Amino acid sequence: MTSPVRAGEGDVNHSPRRRAWAAENIRGAGRDLIDRDAAAFLHQSVSTPCLNAIARAEGIWIEDVAGRRYMDFHGNNVHHIGYGHPRLKAAIAAQMDALPFAPRRFTCEPAVALAEKLAEIAPGDLSKILFTTGGSDAIEVALKVARAATGRFKTISFWDAFHGAGFGASSVGGEAMFRSGPIGPLLPGTEHVAPFACYHCPYGYPAPNGVPDLDLCHMTCANYLRYVLEREGDVAAVIAEPARAVPYLPPPGYWKAVAEACRAHGTLLIFDEIPTGLGKTGRMFACDHDGVTPDILVMGKALGGGILPIAAVLCRPELDVAGAYAFGHYTHEKNPVTARAALTTIQIIEDEDLVENARRVGDVALDRLHAMKAKHPLIGDERGRGFLLGIELVTDRAAKTAASDAAEAILYRAFDQGLSFKTTMGNVLTLTPSLVTTEGQMMQALDILEAAITAEER
Repeated sequence: MTSPVRAGEGDVNHSPRRRAWAAENIRGAGRDLIDRDAAAFLHQSVSTPCLNAIARAEGIWIEDVAGRRYMDFHGNNVHHIGYGHPRLKAAIAAQMDALPFAPRRFTCEPAVALAEKLAEIAPGDLSKILFTTGGSDAIEVALKVARAATGRFKTISFWDAFHGAGFGASSVGGEAMFRSGPIGPLLPGTEHVAPFACYHCPYGYPAPNGVPDLDLCHMTCANYLRYVLEREGDVAAVIAEPARAVPYLPPPGYWKAVAEACRAHGTLLIFDEIPTGLGKTGRMFACDHDGVTPDILVMGKALGGGILPIAAVLCRPELDVAGAYAFGHYTHEKNPVTARAALTTIQIIEDEDLVENARRVGDVALDRLHAMKAKHPLIGDERGRGFLLGIELVTDRAAKTAASDAAEAILYRAFDQGLSFKTTMGNVLTLTPSLVTTEGQMMQALDILEAAITAEER
């Protein structure tokens, strides 16, 4: 079956370069395990064949079955506190001894304590909560709540967005590999608009260094969303990542304009903070940078501390409107072990001041990336916030022509030197390290990356 050709939020794993790299580097037990994986699992884009086989994960490091160690600046955004944090493992073990499971019609102290803690750290008055076992499920719950609260079913979301793999999440997502091809019709009423992306403005306004000229563009991206809300008239929710994980940051004032448009048309605003919540951008939530509180916030990934899967939907109190129905009621919704893992993860982030670490080290990293851009013509743009960092590679800075082949080559050069990250949109080197990453480790990673860029330019 022919796969979508447009690059998305993951690496390319069927290219000639991937095959050549794997033939050179993956042998013995690693090759055997990858072959067994391909034989056992249904094949799907971006995960078949696997890149490598991992035997250990600790702190910021992963180690393959051949004993090679890599700084993991990818981690699927689950490893905010590092892999295998001793305090988290101890809390999970203690909870398993005390109460390993609670049948769903009962409550338990860890689940209630987690809900109370999330309400405490959440922006605004987001204090009514449901848990799910993954971010995709949490997106589905958020869509149900929006429908019930508004009596509407339509949504507006962004092309190129990723919100999960369920039918609802795929419907509001904007990537071809998750929403096109053989899976058939998706949810009705899922309208899409072009996303904010100032370096590649879909509306044609120039931003040579990724900085918008608002006097020129008048924030057309937000105005167009307002226009669609006006024309549709009956949209239940706008759903989006407040900071796109590819990554792209919104222009100043974007979310305030969108929130105002949503209020004017009775539309709810849903923020997907699954990859960015709990400090990735140097604030507890990415939307904190914009001073905007959504009506519904969805979080996941890092919430389980990189060990257990758990996600959460946080709502304004007035959205508690459908108690006679079940939007979730998942078997493991109030699992005491996953709830304890999440509660402990938040406590570790707070006690170790990891959000501030992401802000401080992220600022240093952005300064370094800016200096790298001045030296390397292959770098067209550097952008990000905290530990959500991106380097866009181009063959021509004026034309902003994507250097996708170079990005893939640099990916494997860096991997050979002990640094793991991912490419997004084909030509963006995307770095999302653990929040425990030190300034020294960040500089070591960027040394590897700069050496790989230098070698590719030569």
